[in-house]
Amino acid sequence: MSKSIPSNVQSFYNRIQNGKCTGGTNLKDGFYDRCFNSNSRCDCDGSNTFAYCQDNQTQAIYIHGNKALFANMDIDCDGDQSDKGDGRCGSSSDTQSETAFKGMVEQYSNIEGNYVSDLNANYIPYVVFGNSADSDDGCRPYPTFNPQDHGVQPLSVMAVICNNQMFYGVWGDENGDDGPPLVGEASISLATACFGTGITGNSGHDAADVLYIAFPGSVADTVHKHAHWSAKSFQDFEDSISSTGDSLVSKLS
Repeated sequence: MSKSIPSNVQSFYNRIQNGKCTGGTNLKDGFYDRCFNSNSRCDCDGSNTFAYCQDNQTQAIYIHGNKALFANMDIDCDGDQSDKGDGRCGSSSDTQSETAFKGMVEQYSNIEGNYVSDLNANYIPYVVFGNSADSDDGCRPYPTFNPQDHGVQPLSVMAVICNNQMFYGVWGDENGDDGPPLVGEASISLATACFGTGITGNSGHDAADVLYIAFPGSVADTVHKHAHWSAKSFQDFEDSISSTGDSLVSKLS
């Protein structure tokens, strides 16, 4: 179920919108939100003007482009492949069998009492956040950003503003270094909640109008260990993290 954007969150959105990292700190710049044409495996025709920003008032971390741009929403189908959902991930050409925090998902789902091996993108709303560089593939210098260096915990609850709605998800995966350094990606379940069933594994939302918000804090504050990791619907999982999300977004202004 979609959520109306709370007035304080709308105020935050309006306050930061008109200029990259307005009222905050540019933590790392030089990322693309999409490639129009790939000139090489290391570059593309898009604009590498997207940055990770931290708001001075609330300490929230978010992705911002120049002027009023935020980020787009590419589609991630990585993770548990044992249940294909409705099959829309089948068109993805770069699906990986694991997410970045597979081991933690196993640990937390054991606490819940319903073990799962990894996040399932068809049901679990997760955001791809942060950019790693695991190997030297000839594309250096390669901008990287690790949210953990700024207090954001893996699998912590994030807020996503999309299509005049607000949803909750978790930080569930990272952008790799297998091409230009991209930002703006979410699991197909979250993208479907935002933009409908026309979304597929190979067809996302191109407009740079999606705001992804992460919240630094301790594990106790932000990692919802008893989330319903074995959920078989977006709504079931989002319901299980909503109280944590509500507490986090209440700090925005």
